[in-house]
Amino acid sequence: MEEICKSVSYSQTTLTELMIPSYANFGGKIHGGILLSLMDKVAYACASKHAGNYCVTVSVDNVEFLQPVDVGEMVSMFASVNYVGNSSLVIGIKVIAEDFKIGTVKHTNTSYFTMVAKDENGQVTQVPGLILENKEDARRFLEAIKRKELKNTYKKELHNAKTLLEVDSNRHLFAKERCKITF
Repeated sequence: MEEICKSVSYSQTTLTELMIPSYANFGGKIHGGILLSLMDKVAYACASKHAGNYCVTVSVDNVEFLQPVDVGEMVSMFASVNYVGNSSLVIGIKVIAEDFKIGTVKHTNTSYFTMVAKDENGQVTQVPGLILENKEDARRFLEAIKRKELKNTYKKELHNAKTLLEVDSNRHLFAKERCKITF
């Protein structure tokens, strides 16, 4: 039986929305939570189209807001399946904000959402393989593999470091920081 595969281009999804005043935070810029919610929506749409099933968000990597988004700007989120595992998909999302009045376009952030496909009973289910149609698709796939490796290494190193972090033997680390120990 031949494995079912779908191309990256098959499920690419764009979500575009005007940033309105009710999306603004106390500083007058678009609230990061609004942008995260929109990114989650476009990740869901892209992953579900590829998987042919309901998908849930498992993790979000690399959320770093490079530039603020202003009220009145048009934000577009471009989502692609960058990697597939057995039941998981990594969705790369590039966020662009456009100001039509002054004619500027800015890249505000790129993030990676790991999604998992679920069947009608809520059980994890296999996703189709991924057809890499060009060098850019292949590069993104390889980057996802590397991010996964680095993430696993980071988790292990952090776990090991946490087990060794005893307050009394590490008091010298507090000396360079902006804190006071009162015990």
